[in-house]
Amino acid sequence: MTASAVTVQIANRSGTKVDRKAAAALARSVLAAEGIDAGDLGLAFVAADEMRSLKRDHLGQDEATDVLAFPIDGRDELPPGVPRQLGDVVLCPQVVGDAWQGPLVHGLLHLLGYDHGAEMQSRERELTR
Repeated sequence: MTASAVTVQIANRSGTKVDRKAAAALARSVLAAEGIDAGDLGLAFVAADEMRSLKRDHLGQDEATDVLAFPIDGRDELPPGVPRQLGDVVLCPQVVGDAWQGPLVHGLLHLLGYDHGAEMQSRERELTR
């Protein structure tokens, strides 16, 4: 088994303690299960007011939510030597509480092109066992 070359940059602006190592490990595990073994990923943990602003600005809904995903390259074909920029997953600990793993998986799957529906739900169940 080869080591993951996924770089995970974590920002915690939530005011809540976050288990960064566990979040990075789960992200790398999910990405590996989806066939992504190299790339750059951003994870941000934000307070409810920032999450509400993000959802309002990007989705037109004025409410806080558990997770938002901002994909960049996803699974797109890239020229040789160009590093994969997966995008960012933003989580709100005040909304998800201690149950952050499921929303993180959900956000990662969105980065990789999954849309809401049966296929995504099935994959989430497999990855959060």
